Amino acid sequence: MTTDKAGTLRALHVPGDPVVLPNVWDAVSAGAVREAGFPAVATSSAAVANVLGYEDGEETPVGEMMAAIARIVRVVDVPVTADIERGYGLKPAELAERLAATGAVGCNLEDSSAGKLVDPAEQADFLAEVRDAAGPGLVINARVDVYVHGQGDREEAVERGRRYLEAGADCVYPIGLGDEDEIRALVSEVGGPVNVLFRPGVPALGRLGELGVARISFGGGLHRAAHGYARSLFAKIKEGGDPY
Repeated sequence: MTTDKAGTLRALHVPGDPVVLPNVWDAVSAGAVREAGFPAVATSSAAVANVLGYEDGEETPVGEMMAAIARIVRVVDVPVTADIERGYGLKPAELAERLAATGAVGCNLEDSSAGKLVDPAEQADFLAEVRDAAGPGLVINARVDVYVHGQGDREEAVERGRRYLEAGADCVYPIGLGDEDEIRALVSEVGGPVNVLFRPGVPALGRLGELGVARISFGGGLHRAAHGYARSLFAKIKEGGDPY
């Protein structure tokens, strides 16, 4: 069943016809995404961390993060892919085992730690070991952090992306990439499926498909928007108003 769901998720990554993943933070938001008709569910590490009372950046105890992922998996009947930062310090085999125990069939893995880029060869080795441990039952989305923690050099982003795909990643995720020409160029050069983070200033969903993107995610943006709305309701109640 797990391998079947991984295959389903993997097949959704079609350049030009991207899978759209509104990232969730708990079982209720996951259920809502499924009810809206999306074919897969993705978590946001930042959003889950905040809901659990922690900051993003691997501050969440790994047991709590895995338990949150498992709760999300339990309430939906579609593949779940989990944002697990850089693996919370776990060795690849243990990381694959603990993630499999949640029922998730995909994951994001970052190539930066504490705001600094990890050596690309080291990261490629790490991804290869995760792939070897997990086998085909895990869809690996390899994050490329050159645009947020590096110099934003496309040549480096492409080089890292190619290394990660060769190491066994299914998709590369150059977070912070938003310029249309840059997206088009990177997609054409990296040689594999590309995930783009949707945020203000990024081309529209349809246009991202035209640029050859294979996956679109929202990170912690939807949780921030939902929490902002909740805060406005609380303020309205405090002022004696009707929140409805």
